[in-house]
Amino acid sequence: MSRSSHFSRLATRQSLLSLSISLAVFGSAPAWAQSSADSAVQAAESITLEAVTVTATAGKTATTEGTESYTTDSMNTATRLSLPIRQTPQSVSVVTRQVIDDMALESITDVVNMTTGVSSKAFDSSRSGFSARGFDITNLQIDGVPTTWTSGWSAGETEMDTVLYDRVEIVRGATGLVTGAGNPSAAINLVRKRADSDQLTGFVSGQVGSWDRYQGTFDVADALNESGTIRGRVVGSYLQQDSYIDLLETEKSVLFGTLGIDLTERTLLNLGASYQENSPTGSMWGGLPTWFSDGTRTDWSRSKTNGTDWSEWASEHTTYYANLEHVFDSGVKLYGAYTRSINEGDLRLLWLSGAPDKTTGLGMSGGASWYDVRREQDTLDVYVNTPFRFAGREHEFTVGLMHSQQELVTDNRPRLGTSPTGNYYEWDGSHPEPQWGPSSTYTTQDIDQLGAYAVARLQLTDPLQLIIGSRISNWDTNGRKWNGELYEFDHDRELTPYAGLIYDINDQHSAYVSYSEIFNPQEYQDRNGDFLEPLEGKNYEAGVKGEYFAGRLNASLALFRIEQDNLAQPDVGAVVPGGIAQAYYPAQGTTSDGYEIELSGALSDNWNLLFGWAQFSAKDADGEPVNTRFSRRTANIFSTYRLDRLTLGGGVNWEDGNYTVATNPLGEKEKLEQPSYALVNVMARYQLSDALSAQLNIDNLLDKKYYSQIGFYSQYAYGEPRNGKLTLKYSF
Repeated sequence: MSRSSHFSRLATRQSLLSLSISLAVFGSAPAWAQSSADSAVQAAESITLEAVTVTATAGKTATTEGTESYTTDSMNTATRLSLPIRQTPQSVSVVTRQVIDDMALESITDVVNMTTGVSSKAFDSSRSGFSARGFDITNLQIDGVPTTWTSGWSAGETEMDTVLYDRVEIVRGATGLVTGAGNPSAAINLVRKRADSDQLTGFVSGQVGSWDRYQGTFDVADALNESGTIRGRVVGSYLQQDSYIDLLETEKSVLFGTLGIDLTERTLLNLGASYQENSPTGSMWGGLPTWFSDGTRTDWSRSKTNGTDWSEWASEHTTYYANLEHVFDSGVKLYGAYTRSINEGDLRLLWLSGAPDKTTGLGMSGGASWYDVRREQDTLDVYVNTPFRFAGREHEFTVGLMHSQQELVTDNRPRLGTSPTGNYYEWDGSHPEPQWGPSSTYTTQDIDQLGAYAVARLQLTDPLQLIIGSRISNWDTNGRKWNGELYEFDHDRELTPYAGLIYDINDQHSAYVSYSEIFNPQEYQDRNGDFLEPLEGKNYEAGVKGEYFAGRLNASLALFRIEQDNLAQPDVGAVVPGGIAQAYYPAQGTTSDGYEIELSGALSDNWNLLFGWAQFSAKDADGEPVNTRFSRRTANIFSTYRLDRLTLGGGVNWEDGNYTVATNPLGEKEKLEQPSYALVNVMARYQLSDALSAQLNIDNLLDKKYYSQIGFYSQYAYGEPRNGKLTLKYSF
């Protein structure tokens, strides 16, 4: 037997044994799982595996920087297997570095708003919520590490700056195999830039724009020793900007440093830390009043605010991380990663509620609050990927273990006294800041999650692949509510299976079907303050994918069906005891059916294109629509064409109408509706020299007036009017 065969056989057996051990971590695993693992180990000892030709190198990634591409060669967000888009049995989108630069996408919210089948709705001036297929997206990933948060205690999660990332991978549908929570909406994975250059390279840029926008950015990478085995990279950005909303100003600082160290030819260590500080002033909490006191609708200007000159939704996001990759001679890859993230929020805000008198503007009431939020999360993820040959075909097997621990503490300073709000027509934000009492703990929450997962890609025949896997997870959640009441709930040995079949029709086209189960603990509370039971259900998907021009252009059509119980729906008119948070009830028998179409990549050497269409229908067991605040149909298109030194681009983002139901001042339920709308965005870049370029971006070119949210706390807010950015960039 060759040395390579020996290592493959040994690694496969060790991986299967690791799965058995991982299952044992959770106590008594299901009998079928123990039996299957034992049988697999015995089978591994009796199989002689063929030699594997090793072509992988440590640190190889699907990096998109410098490729000028609107697509990528591979991704692993869906299954932990590094697969081409055409071989991934789910609907996926990859927003590359070139797309981010061409469209000047500054934050993760900007990325979401232009991605097929994914959209965002603002809660106020510093918070947004994301959705896909009719359901909320409840976590983001950074380099595959899931991060969860609650919108009520948001500390800048949806404002993370894209300058830190090489690309954003989005997988629509349930991804419980690798994330633990099988949310059927989507997983958004932010993939960091790496220190992978052994020579001086980078850029500096300056930007000016609408509302007195000024921004400076740098990104510098180089080898730190003569051999190039130690490389460093530093990225930074500073932004200062006013707003179309009165009083609102933004100041943001970002700094990121990372090292790439080749410990051996096959071992790569990445270390890094990042910091982002958001320092807005004049922040809004919620939106504008929807009704006058007589029940007629308001129509405020886009510049109207409910903020004050002292209110702020300030936040800091700090992350430390290390990951180690080693590729053995056999082709077996070992990966381990540790991440520590700290999000802090300084929320000094004024809540305006009520309905003003149509003539006098009186009748609004204000409640000031000052909260300090701190969320810490530590995550460890270790997995082994084993390629092997059996029966003349190549396969691979991955087994891993992930542990995540999160602590959330919120403190509150009681206000001492109140002041009248006066005439809302004359509101200028000069409402006096109250005196504050001493800070004390308001709520706490600890979440501990432990999960073991295994997935295999099996080449059953030349054209047919099977991807099959499962995850077993433990959740332990405990905390204290605002009134001192303690709570705790556990979910033990929850199994989340996953399966996908891919059939290669020819060299360019594949058909697939996939199935995943849904289990997702929730943090929504009902009108009694009790937490809702976890979401449970099933996710089915089928589709066709194609790749053209040697993989430079990808196309896909996906059909899906989602079945769920315990879906949180707003309990109209009800709030959680002790506050103003919306109360929810669990809807049973909900379904979502729909389809998505996407085309991304290059049509020629000079022509890039993104196109997407998505639609769904979401209903409960009685056939009544659910989550109506999400648009049922969305479309996006963006394209650039290069003419020598000049690149021209433009596109349209379109959303169908959506609505929510709220109670007006007369006690009547009323539909608050956002009609369908389209936003036109354009860009132009001119290469002044090989190193220097100038780029102009104009968003909402036609100055469409639309709601960024409607119905949240029976209020509304407007999206950005027409605005522009001019960027001068020097690359080296």
